[in-house]
Amino acid sequence: MPQTTRPRRGSLAYSPRKRAKSQVPKYQSWQECAGEPKLQGFAGYKVGMTHIVMVDDHKNSPSEGKEIAVPVTIVEIPPIKAMAVRAYTKDTYGKKVFAEVWADELDGKLKDRISIPKKNNAEENIQKINEAIEAGKVIDIFVLVHTQPAMLTGVPKKVPDMMEMRVGGGDIKACFDHAIGLFGREVELEDIAGVGQYIDVTAVTTGKGTNGPVKRWGIPVRKRKHSRGKKKRHIGNLGPWTPHHVRWQVPQIGQMGYQQRTEFNKRILKVGDNPEEINPAGGFLHYGLVRGRYIAIKGSIPGPTKRLIRIRPAIRQGEHVVREPSISYISTMSKQG
Repeated sequence: MPQTTRPRRGSLAYSPRKRAKSQVPKYQSWQECAGEPKLQGFAGYKVGMTHIVMVDDHKNSPSEGKEIAVPVTIVEIPPIKAMAVRAYTKDTYGKKVFAEVWADELDGKLKDRISIPKKNNAEENIQKINEAIEAGKVIDIFVLVHTQPAMLTGVPKKVPDMMEMRVGGGDIKACFDHAIGLFGREVELEDIAGVGQYIDVTAVTTGKGTNGPVKRWGIPVRKRKHSRGKKKRHIGNLGPWTPHHVRWQVPQIGQMGYQQRTEFNKRILKVGDNPEEINPAGGFLHYGLVRGRYIAIKGSIPGPTKRLIRIRPAIRQGEHVVREPSISYISTMSKQG
């Protein structure tokens, strides 16, 4: 009998496929940028998808200069607010928090998310961090920010989501001064990225619960001759006799979905203040009407409707040229079918 070969079913790149610990994604790397200090992240809430008609401005594209239909994802972006600044230092065990400064005035809804520190000597902590910066101990400045879902009608929660955002550009002292200056004001998307720029989008994907190896890994359904009774959606065996354990590469039943995923190099095609431009007849499915500021991102992004979406400047941008797209039409047809 000839030996048959085939590609393995399913990618092992994201193993183990466990449920995400939190619905708020985390970043481990950030863009290295020069120039003036600025916040390197933003957050919004996924609304849904529609399509636009724009002029293809990609060089050497077969349809360059012609109008094309492009699918876009709408994300509602209420402003975020800074609540604290953290200075990080590094030792033999890695990065750790050196000190943090909390804002004097905090959103009242934060008490439903965390226990707000009662003792906060901001001036003393600022002086402590400045001394550490002069001594060269501080390596990174991060800002603790929170979203404002209470400003939205499509997201059924009012408790803010909290996350860390890095401050990049300039030296550490300039980054720290910029971070302290964010207290008491709302940060908009334009402070981080603009129309035509490339970003990375991160979210926790739609959870699909427990699924078998056929759906989870894409293995073939066993044929009549190779199955016993009704067991057609099982794998043939659990692996070799040696080693005496089931290897992690064997496709098995388990959790599917609800895992953090990042889409690299997504282009911002539109930032708008007038939601009537994009609201379809009857509203977006499972979301309703957009009533605040929004962005249109080219293509699809992870997660279901209403999911928290994190945004950062693209870290694998390469030689992308920032071009402002020419949009001639935005679909507002009903999504109800």
